[in-house]
Amino acid sequence: MPVNKLLKDVRKRKGLLKVIANINWLTVEKIFNMLVSLFVGVWVARYLGPDKYGAMNYAVAFIALLATFSRLGLDTIVVRNIVQNPEKKDDYLGTTLFLKFIGTVVMFALAVVLINFIKTDHPQIKIFVLILAFGHIFKSLDTINLWFQSQVQSKYTVFSRSASLTIISLLKIVFILTQSPLIAFIWALMLDMIISTVFLFLFYQTKGEISLFKWKIKISVLKDMLKDSWPLMLSSIAVIIYMRIDQVMLGAMIGSRALGIYSAAVKISEKWYFIPIIICISVFPAIVNAKKRNEKLYLSRLQKLYDFFTWFSISFALLITIFSKHIILFLYGRDYLPASSVLSIHIWAGVFVFLAIASERYLIAENTTKISFYRNLLGAVFNVILNVILIPSYGIMGAAYATLFSYAVSGYLSNILFRKSRKIFAMFLKSLFPIHYLKKTLK
Repeated sequence: MPVNKLLKDVRKRKGLLKVIANINWLTVEKIFNMLVSLFVGVWVARYLGPDKYGAMNYAVAFIALLATFSRLGLDTIVVRNIVQNPEKKDDYLGTTLFLKFIGTVVMFALAVVLINFIKTDHPQIKIFVLILAFGHIFKSLDTINLWFQSQVQSKYTVFSRSASLTIISLLKIVFILTQSPLIAFIWALMLDMIISTVFLFLFYQTKGEISLFKWKIKISVLKDMLKDSWPLMLSSIAVIIYMRIDQVMLGAMIGSRALGIYSAAVKISEKWYFIPIIICISVFPAIVNAKKRNEKLYLSRLQKLYDFFTWFSISFALLITIFSKHIILFLYGRDYLPASSVLSIHIWAGVFVFLAIASERYLIAENTTKISFYRNLLGAVFNVILNVILIPSYGIMGAAYATLFSYAVSGYLSNILFRKSRKIFAMFLKSLFPIHYLKKTLK
């Protein structure tokens, strides 16, 4: 074997091992997070009961709707830019930190104003919202995580989040044992945002050759990033609307108890969304590089990703549907039993979430991010309309069906509307009938 080819194979293998290691780190974190949630999160839900648990989740959902203003759709754009131009990393990171800080200030101001116009059945929800909004100001330092993503070194993010989760989980256990009021758990959520960013900062600073204090704010970089990211920012706003508007509307239209029951099902349904996210975070740099080298290889990698996501998500949703009642009873108890019906419907939305997350990377690589916005806007509009129609008549089940249908429209059906995304729709259909693998096997 020629030396050059051998060296190339070694480099490819090292890159693959790095991606696999990155996926492993992120998977370990999410599994750890899931186990802690099963123990501490469920314990908190049982301790608070549906009414108080619903009030807490109302505040969390309300802030989630506004949090996109602090992210500005920059994350994947910054990772892509650092991968392509590593010598400009300090410019990208410094400018991103500045933009995210401004975004969090805007988010806080919006929270202060808008919460006064929202109907609630719990007297302290306004205070909860302000506490969580203040905590998000510290989230701008999550910019550090983008550097670790670009270097496929998510283990540092894993250490930071896991350390924070451990500390906060122990604190929540103390609150339960000491019969603390609901607001104590809200303060714990805010403290979690601060602790994780402090650990990220410490890991980044101890890397030696890099330092946050070397970051720079460049106006030219700022303009270029906003030009690329504004469709993603609007898309993120649309995404969070159709992911969280059901909870805000339930809390406002029916009350905290209904939201508490609904949230118990959603917590389980959304727990597995980490799988497509960590895989895409890890393989995105490889997909970008494949596009530069070979179009056929690039499309082949995307198809394999869609195939895996399609059948994994369908299998998992079917399993959860069969055992939904047993899962709710075991975890939350009889007070939350109505959540089992919600779970059996809501879990199928994950199929479309998987495919939407994967196809988002294709749109970024193709620099057609406007389509992301249009897809998600369509999903958001459908979700709001369906919630308005279905919640008054069908309550929490109406919200579950509204979510499922809107996810199907946004993540799947909408791709046929745009010329440049019809290839995605065709690849999705191909994933449902993976006969192309059988043909390869027969050859």
